Amino acid sequence: MSKMLLYVEYTILLLSLLVMSVVTFTNVLSRFIFNFSISFTEELTINLFVLLTFVGTSLGIHNKAHLGFSLIYEKFKTSKKIILSLLIGLLIMLFFAATGYYGFEIVQSQMERGQTTPSLGWPQWIFTISLPIGCLLCVIRTIEATANDILAIKRESEGGE
Repeated sequence: MSKMLLYVEYTILLLSLLVMSVVTFTNVLSRFIFNFSISFTEELTINLFVLLTFVGTSLGIHNKAHLGFSLIYEKFKTSKKIILSLLIGLLIMLFFAATGYYGFEIVQSQMERGQTTPSLGWPQWIFTISLPIGCLLCVIRTIEATANDILAIKRESEGGE
């Protein structure tokens, strides 16, 4: 599943960045050449940037690209390292689960109200759905990273004895 999820994440990142770049570049050219600004570009770019941020965060969790302070952690014995890894994983999952839950509530509210975007006139929930989807990806990646950390700690303790 991890390879398939990795493919989906990279595809979303590639397409989001590609669309953002093309739309923004087109708008810049339009402003300088025709003295005309394309109104929907800002709306589209901002919403794609939100998607890019959450999917990028998920990929960062997978690649262990987050900042960390490991001096104290490395002093612990195996059992305390496992407990600390579980605690950290649980806190990260709770954060993204809560953010995703409230993001989903916002999506439902936007659907019920029929809220549309100002420039494009599209349903607002189409863009907002990136929040709970991104959070779901982050929860999946956190579970995966926590399990991999615990397995690595166990392998390290078995090899060190």
